Amino acid sequence: MDFIEELTWRGMIHTVMPGTDEELKKGMTTAYLGIDPTADSLHIGHLVGVMMLKHFQRCGHKPIALIGGATGMIGDPSMKSQERNLLDEATLRHNQEAIKKQLAHFLDFDSDAPNAAIMVNNYDWMKDFTFLDFIRDVGKLITVNYMMAKDSVKKRLSGEAREGMSFTEFSYQLVQGYDFLTLYRDRDCKLQIGGSDQWGNITTGTELIRRTLGGEAYALTCPLITKADGTKFGKTESGNVWLDPARTSPYRFYQFWLNVADDDAERYIKIFTTLDRAEVEALVEQHKADPGARALQRRLAEEITRMVHSEADLKAAQEASQILFSNKAAEILHNIDEATLLDVFDGVPTFEVERADIEAGIRLADLLTEKAPVFPSKAEMRKLTQGGGFSINKAKITDPQATASTDMLLNDRYIIVQKGKKQYYLLIVR
Repeated sequence: MDFIEELTWRGMIHTVMPGTDEELKKGMTTAYLGIDPTADSLHIGHLVGVMMLKHFQRCGHKPIALIGGATGMIGDPSMKSQERNLLDEATLRHNQEAIKKQLAHFLDFDSDAPNAAIMVNNYDWMKDFTFLDFIRDVGKLITVNYMMAKDSVKKRLSGEAREGMSFTEFSYQLVQGYDFLTLYRDRDCKLQIGGSDQWGNITTGTELIRRTLGGEAYALTCPLITKADGTKFGKTESGNVWLDPARTSPYRFYQFWLNVADDDAERYIKIFTTLDRAEVEALVEQHKADPGARALQRRLAEEITRMVHSEADLKAAQEASQILFSNKAAEILHNIDEATLLDVFDGVPTFEVERADIEAGIRLADLLTEKAPVFPSKAEMRKLTQGGGFSINKAKITDPQATASTDMLLNDRYIIVQKGKKQYYLLIVR
């Protein structure tokens, strides 16, 4: 596959430095992407760059994932209105290991293929670089005029932020530029890729390489992804959508993609999957013929959940998504994990009840009127029970004298009560 051609039809190219395509066609090329290690998990905002690396490797080239251990201690001013908190080395190392495990879902790090991916940390070559050595060997090569012409600097100095810009952040582009120089010199890395907000930092690197070694290096950026309505991609009411299942459950992750708008789904399926052009175009036509079936969203959610998590996590998320409608709902409820259960029933009314009452076999009529007022009266509960409109854990209760038992407990502490077709309640047993 041709990398530039592949990214072009997927809508993943914003700017390409002249000569990049010609360089890539000469043979296997090495490129790097910088990843900010400020958390021990990537979130879906990182995925565009990661997918660029994945496509790069699929096209026969060699990807480098650079963990910004040194730059993470500074904080990139690009698109930021405030400086970020600085991290200590132990935290950065922990974050690096966690991120590598996630990247291994996308990149081949372990094979003996010539284009196997590698991970580096710029802290390793920056930690012993003294300030005097840096300003002598690197700072003298780039003028202040050149640095101030960058958009990331101009925006911060134009009054958008009251704090202005510290020397620390002003120097960021020099540190990132030195990363490119180091990888060019030590790893024959000819290309840096990143988001469009990184263009200024990347081109500082190509300029350092030209001035120091007389070499030619290249830059390629992708657009910053937004939603069709113009709002920020990857944010929900509860915050970032993380790749770590402990932060964002596979169910909630799957649901995020399943619920994207139609216009977004058509763009996202090109960017966040490896489906080929013919298959994507067929899915788009299928979706246009029957938008209600949400073929694009379903396939997008399947592909990316499988890639980020696993086939088993995908199936569990799909089953959990059908809990409210499946004829196997009772069985599914008893098998899903606590996080998924709470995600599925997020927002429903909750009541706390005593474990002793459940263990003693309290009548459901007493439990759900006196201990947890799901029903306003026993008479109404009896009437709904006789009419088949009352369920515990999606299993219909037909006996008005039925009692509670510990067998009803989901994950040993929850009971789902359903009243009518759409009213759900969550009992938390303490």
